[in-house]
Amino acid sequence: MTRARRLRFAAAVAAGLAALSWLGGCTTPPVPSEATAARPPRASYVILVEDLDGKTGVLEITGPQGTTRLDRRLQAATLDGPAPRALELPEQQVEREFSEALAARVQPPEVFRLYFRTGAAALTPASERLLEEILGAARRRPAADVSIIGHTDTEGDTASNLRLGMERARWVANLLRGRGLAAVEITVASHGESNLLVPTADSVSEARNRRVEVIVR
Repeated sequence: MTRARRLRFAAAVAAGLAALSWLGGCTTPPVPSEATAARPPRASYVILVEDLDGKTGVLEITGPQGTTRLDRRLQAATLDGPAPRALELPEQQVEREFSEALAARVQPPEVFRLYFRTGAAALTPASERLLEEILGAARRRPAADVSIIGHTDTEGDTASNLRLGMERARWVANLLRGRGLAAVEITVASHGESNLLVPTADSVSEARNRRVEVIVR
């Protein structure tokens, strides 16, 4: 995740928290008890969490009188007052207060490579087993977007390989549809020999380049 995306995510989390507080203030407040009257108002803060791939970046929070740098997982900073103040929050508190924001993070795309048996328009047994995993990945997403891209090796001419890649991609797309693939959008394309998985010279037979890639977003 880039720094700009981290800033947008952190801002979204902070905005969501502020919106929840603001909505709570729109209702008729209950008569405060002695315990609630003594309770200080909830502070607004932003917290740095790891990306879905497990990496943690850096976030700087700047106020009129200072800047706080967040560079560790679960490190937080207050958003109230002229200078942001660093906080260390227990993981249980983060899960409790930010559960909705954490669940709403965009899942990274899943990429599957399907290979064909030599000299046949049929998938290898290992690739055949991947079909159910592709269907499962699409089902786990509320609005799946699936790209199916055909590739070839460098045998044959460029135009023929572009057509062959499209034939393979369409064949896999029909195979997945026949098994119940449900997606908001299914895109079928061909890269022919222009995007080799294993770089080779021209007119080289390479089984790993004869593939269809399925990307589930």
